[in-house]
Amino acid sequence: MQSTNRLLLNADDFGLTPGVNRAIAELHTAGALPSATLMACGPAFQDAVHTAHSNPTLDIGCHVVLVDGTPSAQHVPTLATGNRLRDSLPRFILDLQRGCISEADIEEEATAQIRILQHGGLTITHIDTHKHTHLFPRVARSLLRAARACGVPAIRNPFEPAWSARLARGPLLRKLEVTALRTFQRTFYNLVHQHGIRTTDGTIGVSATGHLDSTNLVTLLHNLPPGTWELVCHPGYNDAALNAITTRLRATRDVEREALLAAIPACNIPLGTFADL
Repeated sequence: MQSTNRLLLNADDFGLTPGVNRAIAELHTAGALPSATLMACGPAFQDAVHTAHSNPTLDIGCHVVLVDGTPSAQHVPTLATGNRLRDSLPRFILDLQRGCISEADIEEEATAQIRILQHGGLTITHIDTHKHTHLFPRVARSLLRAARACGVPAIRNPFEPAWSARLARGPLLRKLEVTALRTFQRTFYNLVHQHGIRTTDGTIGVSATGHLDSTNLVTLLHNLPPGTWELVCHPGYNDAALNAITTRLRATRDVEREALLAAIPACNIPLGTFADL
């Protein structure tokens, strides 16, 4: 493997359930997970904050939730109806593209979620979004403004490079979506540069979401080209608490946890965090 590789390994959904929080803590202790992004509106938020404080070397980001959750801001009428965000990603995308969702509401909601984590005594080094909604320029622009206002220096590059999508075993439809969404990649880079926020060369493992077993993980690691890449993952425990949550990732969280534990400490690739960018 190239000595110029650097891997930023980040677990999403910190705060979703106590089992997800426990898996993140266990992987971090084992040297298999340097960072995680925390959901301000997650059902297990308080447990996640306690876990983060108990693991001070765990890098913490904000996993901004704009769909399938509850709002943190008091008044974001184009994002939420009552106390619920849209529960459908396709509906969110359609309304976003139609101009029915205000960029000001997105910025206000992202700011509120980041501030909740900061008020919990956490240093937030980066942001990303639940279901990668900041692939779209109107969301990315709003998040970057929120990041600057809150002093958050980095954001996930949500675009998966062609080599990673090609190698990962996953649904063909997912790979086609990843390819099509690269249409927005240049705009994302321009926005990041304009706002003075840091990012990586790309995110790997997006096409493998729900299929990130040991074979997929090792294949991606062994083909990592020079650069700084983020590997996105969703480890956890498939337990009763997870069964009560709306998520398509259930048994695969156990699979990812075990794959990371086996492969990452032995991979010989320097691990970094967004704080290192």
